[in-house]
Amino acid sequence: MTSFPTFTAEQVASFQEKGFLLVDFSLDEKLLDAIVAKVEPHYDQEQFRQRRNGIRIQDAWKQVDEVRQLATDSRICAALQQLMSRKPLPFQTLNFPIGTTQLAHSDTIHFSCIPKGYMMGVWVALEDIDQDNGPLLYYSGSHKLEEYSMKSLGLGPGHANYSGYEQCIQQVIREKELKREYGLMKKGMALIWHANLLHGGAPQNDPNRSRHSQVTHYYFEGCKYYTPLNSRFLRRQYRYPFWIPETPDYVLPEAQPRFSRWFKRFLKYFK
Repeated sequence: MTSFPTFTAEQVASFQEKGFLLVDFSLDEKLLDAIVAKVEPHYDQEQFRQRRNGIRIQDAWKQVDEVRQLATDSRICAALQQLMSRKPLPFQTLNFPIGTTQLAHSDTIHFSCIPKGYMMGVWVALEDIDQDNGPLLYYSGSHKLEEYSMKSLGLGPGHANYSGYEQCIQQVIREKELKREYGLMKKGMALIWHANLLHGGAPQNDPNRSRHSQVTHYYFEGCKYYTPLNSRFLRRQYRYPFWIPETPDYVLPEAQPRFSRWFKRFLKYFK
């Protein structure tokens, strides 16, 4: 990973104020095109044919090495390290062929850690994104709000109550009079966002168009990681991520002997 500064002081200040940065990392167009072409056959073809909102593939890096390469890109990782002063650890990718129309949410409901705040997302446009093919939407400065939890919103834990969480966040947006902005981006541009930034997917005005994109979620080293959505008071649902490797010579946890997997998880618990 490169160690030289990626951002100017003004860019760092902008990130701290707004909760996001739009960045051109000069990503290789051939790599982006390969991701689109090689991931497409892995989508649920019926959902893809019907162009259902929400279609995605989680962790396509396990099947498509170009997805892994983008997730571990040294320029992106150096930028995140500059912003957080800790080494970033990519742990999840999401690939999308069309817009999601997903209601606004904060990643802190899905991913948190001890100490708090060491999680970020990077959204990369794999083609030009405009107002008609379902851009990312976000609320500048919303990362400064409290980290809303299921408990603080008066909801029980678990995915069964997630729609209630979404409606509560919509109410927060109205009450705080937050202003929506859109990620109108050229192919290859990246948007880095703070874990607590409220964001979602805008409507796709032209249903015949694609909106290929890749999201990578990053934790940072030296933390304990957990899922707030499924956690209860004093009973956190801890995560034991398998970090996306920087090189292609790796063995996935599911391919490792069962005892080896259990022992590694046991050691992580006591770190």
